[in-house]
Amino acid sequence: MRNLDITTLRSFMAVADQGGVTRAAGALNLTQSAVSMQLKRLEENLGAALLDRSGRKVALTGEGELLLTYARRMVAMNDEVVGRLTETTYEGELVLGVPHDIVYPQIPQVLKRFNAAYPRVKVHLKSSSTMRLHDAMARGEADIILTTESRAREGGEMLTELALRWTGALHGQAWRWRPLRLAFCSCCIFRPIVLDKLDEAGIDWEMAVESEDDRAVEALISADLAVGALLETSIPPHQEAIAGGNALPDLGVQQINIYAASGANKMRDALADMIRQVYRNGPALVSAGAAHLAAAAV
Repeated sequence: MRNLDITTLRSFMAVADQGGVTRAAGALNLTQSAVSMQLKRLEENLGAALLDRSGRKVALTGEGELLLTYARRMVAMNDEVVGRLTETTYEGELVLGVPHDIVYPQIPQVLKRFNAAYPRVKVHLKSSSTMRLHDAMARGEADIILTTESRAREGGEMLTELALRWTGALHGQAWRWRPLRLAFCSCCIFRPIVLDKLDEAGIDWEMAVESEDDRAVEALISADLAVGALLETSIPPHQEAIAGGNALPDLGVQQINIYAASGANKMRDALADMIRQVYRNGPALVSAGAAHLAAAAV
């Protein structure tokens, strides 16, 4: 009976997700030769070539694609078992604040894996605007917050940068109107950025709605009665990025930043590390961090 090693499968998954041995080694904090040796042993154990190395970029063979499906399930099960058997010391609650437009797709993946590793720690998800989340953190009402802003404040850490895009209804024409009709929540952090860009470009505008309800704003834009602005990964399926050429000014990029409350808290730090991983290394590697953190905490 031949047995598959979880550590080796984890390295194989990293190579598949990162698109090469070098980047996978960096993500796993291993040397390139160590990862290459693990892959070689895995191929020898299975008697099959898992990677197609003939091109400039490493690709999976048919056998490699099949193994990847099983590897993800095996690693996830391993991490769940380790988490379940090592979490008994840890109980409590954490408050995680996230702007509504960046909850998906990363945060559900993080919450699922965190719960598998630490099922006795309850995470309360608080969805609100960046400004309100900063206020909640200042009042001690949140353990971790994510924000969308031009630059991180003191104590913040940038996770990634995303383009801020004009958004409108599918095949909409509202972006052509002058004055340009806008729909933003009164507390939206993108609102002053958009207004400054329009004023600099000399484009007349008017606010089509004054609301604190994101759904009302979304409905108005989807009905082609106004335009708005969202991060490029947050545009809902019933809206689209506006391809208006030079008709509208470029909105630049925004950062997604993370802030954590001060003081020692192993569970808060574990959750923050999982969030960092899902943004930097991709969701497939979060499960690797869960098992490592659970073991390290003990």
